[in-house]
Amino acid sequence: MAQTAAVVSTSALSARRVLGANEHVRMGLIGCGGRGMFDAKLMRDASNVEFVAVCDLYPPRLAEAREWAGPSAKAYKDFRRLLEQKDVDAVLIATPDHWHAIPTMLACQAGKDVYVEKPLSHNVREGRAMIEAARRHNRIVQVGTQQRSAPHYAEVARIIQSGELGRVHFVRIWNYVNMYPDGIGRAPDSAPPEGVDWDMYLGPAPYVPFNKNRFVGTFRWFWDYGGGLVTDFGIHRFDSMHQIMNAVEPMSISASGGRYGLTDGAETPDIVQVTYEYPGFVLSYEASMLNAHGAGGRTPGKKYYQARGADDRPHGEAYHGTNGTLIVDRLGFEIYPESGNPSGPGAAGRERATEGFRMARKEVSADDATALHTQHFIECVRSRKKPAADVEVGHRSTIVSHLGNIAFRTGHKIRWDAAKEQILDDVVASRLLGRQARKPWDMI
Repeated sequence: MAQTAAVVSTSALSARRVLGANEHVRMGLIGCGGRGMFDAKLMRDASNVEFVAVCDLYPPRLAEAREWAGPSAKAYKDFRRLLEQKDVDAVLIATPDHWHAIPTMLACQAGKDVYVEKPLSHNVREGRAMIEAARRHNRIVQVGTQQRSAPHYAEVARIIQSGELGRVHFVRIWNYVNMYPDGIGRAPDSAPPEGVDWDMYLGPAPYVPFNKNRFVGTFRWFWDYGGGLVTDFGIHRFDSMHQIMNAVEPMSISASGGRYGLTDGAETPDIVQVTYEYPGFVLSYEASMLNAHGAGGRTPGKKYYQARGADDRPHGEAYHGTNGTLIVDRLGFEIYPESGNPSGPGAAGRERATEGFRMARKEVSADDATALHTQHFIECVRSRKKPAADVEVGHRSTIVSHLGNIAFRTGHKIRWDAAKEQILDDVVASRLLGRQARKPWDMI
């Protein structure tokens, strides 16, 4: 593409810049919605960070971001123009999911480091292409899975990998919201908002007429742009589970569910359950859009992520060990110990001499780690050290989401070859590992 050539020409200049520990970092923001602005504000809180360019194809958001960034910042509706700006050292990409891969790859090509929001990619093939671009151009690429920077998640990983929780062979992860009965509602096709280039918004996705439900805020419920709760919330927890269990990728995946209760025009399931088989353990993932309880078991006075009542735990991970169960979310964790004596059939007469529990009850409170995660990225831009949530790490975790959705959409039990990144002996499922992008965006 002619537009790409201008981007490439800046690569050599940008790549020669190696930032020192205190050097000014000039950022560009691509995608100025709620999450993009949230991340950007936290990044600017780090020392010597400035946003010198902002980009969004939705005029109200672009205007707000330009005002926030300051009068010297440049505003663009096309991210390629931002990538041509020579003084941009790194970019924050917080676009809809189907626009993560191409801007990341072109940014790397232009010699700029990248913080890209989760999920890393729209499909598995995109994720691998993003890794190759980062490695080819020697760029720092960090994924916005901020729990990787949370100290309490590091402590949970230590507890489980040290054996304190005993042997863990079953993990449960859940994401629950209640959107019943209307969901995102229904809307007729219409003209796009004034100033919005709808063809550009669709980008690599198939062309369809404008519909507000496919646009700001609700795009993730359509397969062309996202993957529902599994890629929205699930990716965070799959990434943490990999960190905690020291796991890489599953061996097999099966799923069931459907669109049972919501009467809107969205596509992704309102109930889905996915079973992942890993070496040595089984992961059960649940996503519900019809009920927000998730699980019980709470410590009085403790905060829980997105909890609305006194008893609900809408999101979480439970690690079931032989010594106890550890439940964690981004605001802390708790350990519920197992009794010192066995239970169940045949347990009578096999009581242990030691009374009590197999480990101590524990409760730890924590804060959301996005501020730590965004500042970690800035540190890596300066030091050139590989970030904790490196693009390869994010790809491995995002694959889990994609495979769960593929298993659901096909109704097939999938066997996964992690080394080759291939689904074994299933032509139908394998087609969903990537897609033929619309021209001129068919570069992956």
